[in-house]
Amino acid sequence: MEDALLYHRLQFAFTITFHYLFPQLTMGLAVLIVTMKSLALRRNDEGYHRAARLWIRIFAVNFAMGVVTGIPMEFQFGTNWARFSELTGSVIGQTLALEGMFSFFLESSFIGLMLFGEKKLGPRLHFGSCILVLLGTWLSGFFIIATHAWMQHPVGYEIDTAGRITLTSIGALLSNPWLFWEYAHNMLASIVTSAFVVAGVGAFYLLSGRHVEAGQRFLRIAVPAGLIASVLVAFPTGDQQAGNVARYQPPTLAAMEGLFETQSGAGIVLIGQPNMAQRRIDNPLHIPYILSLITYKRFDAEVRGMDAYPADELPTNVPLLYYSFHTMVGLGTIFIAVMSMAGLWLYRGKLFDAPRLLWVLVAAAPFPYVATTAGWWTAELGRQPWLVYGLLRTADGGSPSVSAGNALFTLIGFVGIYFVLGILFLALVGRIIHAGPERD
Repeated sequence: MEDALLYHRLQFAFTITFHYLFPQLTMGLAVLIVTMKSLALRRNDEGYHRAARLWIRIFAVNFAMGVVTGIPMEFQFGTNWARFSELTGSVIGQTLALEGMFSFFLESSFIGLMLFGEKKLGPRLHFGSCILVLLGTWLSGFFIIATHAWMQHPVGYEIDTAGRITLTSIGALLSNPWLFWEYAHNMLASIVTSAFVVAGVGAFYLLSGRHVEAGQRFLRIAVPAGLIASVLVAFPTGDQQAGNVARYQPPTLAAMEGLFETQSGAGIVLIGQPNMAQRRIDNPLHIPYILSLITYKRFDAEVRGMDAYPADELPTNVPLLYYSFHTMVGLGTIFIAVMSMAGLWLYRGKLFDAPRLLWVLVAAAPFPYVATTAGWWTAELGRQPWLVYGLLRTADGGSPSVSAGNALFTLIGFVGIYFVLGILFLALVGRIIHAGPERD
C-alpha cells in the first residue's frame, strides 16, 4: 500500500502540474484580450482588433488543452483517492459542482462567440462576449481555489458518526480566511504569466522584423500589466498569504524557510542547502531579523523552528518544499526587476530599439510557468502529511483496492499521452504566432 500511495501521489502531481500550465495562461490572457478589445473600441484602432484576434486563437487552443487535461483529474478522485472522496465529498463536491455549473459553462458557452462571432455580433457585442469569457474564467479559478483553500484550512464542517466530513455552512466555505489572499495571489500570477508570454512574442516580432506594429502593441499592453501584477504578487498578496501560513500552518513556515531551530530575531535565508542529517542550512546567505519582521512585524519576534513540532506534523519532504518556495520567491523578484527595466525603457520610448532587453523578454517568457509550478508545489508539499490539514492524512485518503501496478501503469500512460499533447500544443501555437495577427 505504501508503493500504491506513492504512485497515486506521483500520478496526481504529474497530471495537475501539466494541467495547470494551461489555465494560468487563459486566466491572465482573458484580461489582456479584454484590454486589447477595449483599446480597439476606444481608439477605433483596427490594429488592436487584429492583436486581440491572434490571442483569442491562442486562448482557444489553450482552453481546449486545459479541458482535455483537466477532466482526468476529476476521475482520479474516484480511481486514486476514493477514501478522500468518500470522507470529504460533502464539502469539495459543492465547490467543484459550482465550478462546473456556473463558471465552466459560462466560459465554454461564450468562447465560441468570442472565437467565431465577431462579424455577426459587431464590435461591441463581441467585446461583451470577451468580458463574459473573462468572468467565467475567473469564476472557475475562484471555485477551484475555494476547494484548495478548504483543504489548507478547513472551515464550516462537522464530522458525523461515520467519520465523514460534512459541510455545515457554504458561506463559511466561500469566505474562508485562507481563500481571499490565495485567490488574489494566484490570479495575479496568471496575469504575470500571460504578460511575459505576450511580451515575449512582441519582442520576438520586433527582433525578427516581422509584424513590427503588432509587436509594439503587445509590448505596450504586456509590460505595464506584467510590472503591476509582478509587484502585487509579491506585496500585498504574497506577504499576506505567507501570513496565513504562519497563522494556520506554522510547521510549514519553518520548513519553507529552512528554520531548524526556534529563534528570536530570525533571519531569512536567500541561498543555502538544507542538511537534514545535521539539521542546518549549509552555505547560508541570509539577512538577519527579516523573517521575524515580515512574519510578526517585529525585529525581535520569536519564530518557531522545526524543533518546536513533532516529526509527524512536519512536511514530509522538507528539501523539496524549501527549494520550491525559494524558486518561486527568487523568480518573482527577477520578474519585478525585468518588468521594471522594460517599463522604464518603454516610458522613455527606447524599448523597441533595445535588442538586448528584447532578448531578455523573449528568454524570460517560460519562467513564469516555472514560478507558478513551484508555487503550487510549495502549497501542496507544505500541507503534507495532510490531505485536509489537521483532519485527514494523505496516507488515509487513497484507494485501497487499486494496486501499485495499476497506478504505475496509468501514470506511464499519462506521461506518454501528455507528451504527445504537449508537442501538438506547441506546434499549433507556434503556427498561430508564425502566421501573425495579419492573418484573416
